[in-house]
Amino acid sequence: MKKLYVLKTLLFLSLFIALTSCGDDEGYKKVSPVQLDLTAVPYPKLSDYKFFKGEMKDHDPVYKVLPYDLNSGLFTDYAHKKRFIWMPEGVNATYTADADILDFPVGTVLIKSFYYDNVQPANTTRIIETRLLIKKDNAWIFANYIWNDDQTEATLDLAGGYTPISWKENGVTKSTNYQIPSAAECLVCHKVNDSPIPIGVKPQNLNRSFAYPDGTENQLSRWIDEGYLDDKPNDITSTVDWTDETKPLDLRVRSYIDINCAHCHKEGSHCDYMSMRFAFSETVNPQNIGICVPPQEKPDPALTHIVAKRNPERSALFYRISSVVPSERMPILGRTVVHEEAVAMIEQWINAMEGSCP
Repeated sequence: MKKLYVLKTLLFLSLFIALTSCGDDEGYKKVSPVQLDLTAVPYPKLSDYKFFKGEMKDHDPVYKVLPYDLNSGLFTDYAHKKRFIWMPEGVNATYTADADILDFPVGTVLIKSFYYDNVQPANTTRIIETRLLIKKDNAWIFANYIWNDDQTEATLDLAGGYTPISWKENGVTKSTNYQIPSAAECLVCHKVNDSPIPIGVKPQNLNRSFAYPDGTENQLSRWIDEGYLDDKPNDITSTVDWTDETKPLDLRVRSYIDINCAHCHKEGSHCDYMSMRFAFSETVNPQNIGICVPPQEKPDPALTHIVAKRNPERSALFYRISSVVPSERMPILGRTVVHEEAVAMIEQWINAMEGSCP
């Protein structure tokens, strides 16, 4: 009997090993715990997707939810951002061009949380919202989740609204009435020909190193390793980190303008009737960024050009990025305070130009 028991045990172990290693040379095949039913999304709660393990506020991603960042990020009233991407098994994005959004498969989810550190009066961290873009039936849909005060859950809310917040930035207390966009307001920036699209996920913005838990690696290379991207060229014309003062001033400005303004100032977008074309790939031509180009709209009669060489006070671009008046400011959404560091950079850029505009 004992010998029979041992034989049965060995047979069971052999069968278990065979089954768990089938089709996987390294053993048991891991499966992402993310829940995504395209017939049911958007879900009522952020936790329903199972993007994160442990306490959700820690944003510790589960298997195959991949964190990423951009060379230069969109300014949103000094909010910090955490970005992640997830795709279903067996599909991947396709590279088309350095300056074009990757061609993502159905089922892709882009995840972006907006939060502040050093929130007053308790000097805590507060997550305000998590925005999802989900590719469903070959079209993108918006799903915005607002976090509760306990930071334990975020619930679906496409109506938008405002929430007051004060925080310390470099030792200085700042405040704003933070705007949470509605679905209609999301579409203002995230569209081409009225169809929703992502903004930042272009090879030119993703081509950078990222510190993953298992080591630092180029993001696009990691996406290929993860099966999330088909391929990439060896040389990519990339944007730069606009805060990196070792980079040429012109590249820093063009990178900042690209991520903050180009989604509206291009063909088929909200401001396509304007003459500016602010994409990084297009501002090689100084006219596209407005240098010595008369403005089509003048919020102030003293403004002679979109960018007047060596004269910020006569430059419509400088005027708009310095304004907080809703009808004048640029961008028109997502910003209620002045981005002081960027304004100083653009003023420096204008003052450093050679010659003058006629």
